[in-house]
Amino acid sequence: MNDETFPNILPPDDGQLQLQISIEAIKQELESITNQIDAFEDVLRLHLTDYIIEVQELNTLYKQQKRVKKDKRLAQKQRGKNYKTPTGLQPTKQETSEYSNLDSETKLLKKKLYREAMLHVHPDKFSLTPDEQESATEITTQLINIYKNEDLEALQIFHAQIFSNSLDLKLNTKTTTQPSINKTEALKITLKQLEKELASLKASELYNIISTYKNPLHFVDELILYYKDKIEKLKKRTRTK
Repeated sequence: MNDETFPNILPPDDGQLQLQISIEAIKQELESITNQIDAFEDVLRLHLTDYIIEVQELNTLYKQQKRVKKDKRLAQKQRGKNYKTPTGLQPTKQETSEYSNLDSETKLLKKKLYREAMLHVHPDKFSLTPDEQESATEITTQLINIYKNEDLEALQIFHAQIFSNSLDLKLNTKTTTQPSINKTEALKITLKQLEKELASLKASELYNIISTYKNPLHFVDELILYYKDKIEKLKKRTRTK
């Protein structure tokens, strides 16, 4: 059917209606792509959670060991070349005893809270915002310490703080006062914002994978190999004699 036979059901001068239709179309596309990405993220989470947590724990241990070595070198300079200190990071008897005395139900609950919080705030989620990534690294370091060395109540409190966004890690939510505008201009602004949001979503790494891989699960396999290699390297770095 060509343009001559297809009736024009939209009034030619009804710009607002045209804008509203365009806005609704973009909203539907945004929702569709967002659902695809969310579903794929669930798949990634299912396969990669343990690897992500282990990498973060090893990174934290590596930084702690570097700090300990630095302190040792400083102490040796202060006390003389022949000074020797014990090697390795060892938990205190009290810490080990406290954890071993926990009942199985408490251990499972601690592990559940820990995994939820770690996935919510792990630094890889903020790779495009260095300031937030640094804040996330500090928070995950605290989280690991609380999980290993403190009781369930302390972990529950910190878990609640993370999910209530009451810590330092916050997205930029500054708002500015908009001048008064008519409805057509408001619709144009909304359409422009949605177009920008859609372009950003389509430019995301996950959407690129979903739309370019014949089988996106192959990307999961690639990530598993990446994390396994990273874990092996971190284990070598943090291995103590």
